[in-house]
Amino acid sequence: MIRILLADDHALVRRGVRLILDGEPGLRVVAEAGDGAEAIALLREGVEADLAVLDVAMPRMTGLQATRELTRRHPGLRVLILTMHDNEQYLFEALKAGAAGYVLKTLADRDLIAACRAAMRGEPFLYPGTVGTLIGTYLERARTGRSEDVLTPREEEVLKLVAEGHSSKEIAGLLVISVKTVERHRANMLAKLGMKDRLELLRYAIRVGLIEP
Repeated sequence: MIRILLADDHALVRRGVRLILDGEPGLRVVAEAGDGAEAIALLREGVEADLAVLDVAMPRMTGLQATRELTRRHPGLRVLILTMHDNEQYLFEALKAGAAGYVLKTLADRDLIAACRAAMRGEPFLYPGTVGTLIGTYLERARTGRSEDVLTPREEEVLKLVAEGHSSKEIAGLLVISVKTVERHRANMLAKLGMKDRLELLRYAIRVGLIEP
């Protein structure tokens, strides 16, 4: 029996996905979470799962942030990203975070079971059309020698809160750090990403799936 942890901030979506998964022999949803932080907490509290199915954009901690944390803390756990976003940037961020697959919610009834089976076999699963995108982007980066700056997990936490409209003082309180540290993280992010202001950071946060547009 493949034990599945399901995380999505919409209860109705979780119910529908659970029906698909629990209706398949050998698959069982053992726990549900409303965001990435809750998913991590459930495993820390003793929930045993073989596979996590995570939405991309969730409050507090996104599916991408949770994927990085879960794969670090639980090396044997497989992670699938389930999303509404047919978006190249989200796809790359998911793979970089350690996800075993990327499934569109609009195709979940067709692809999700196959993605679960592939993940547990140690095989990647990508929805049709993404392989060409991956190859094209890889070749373009190889040709130009271009690489992307990567923010640290802490910088991503700060960025998500900045993009959600929190002040530096509020962010400091939420993350239990000083306002000065928040401002330093903000300055580092702007420098790394070659950006000038909060609006550009907001656009970047939407592009990489930290918040929904």
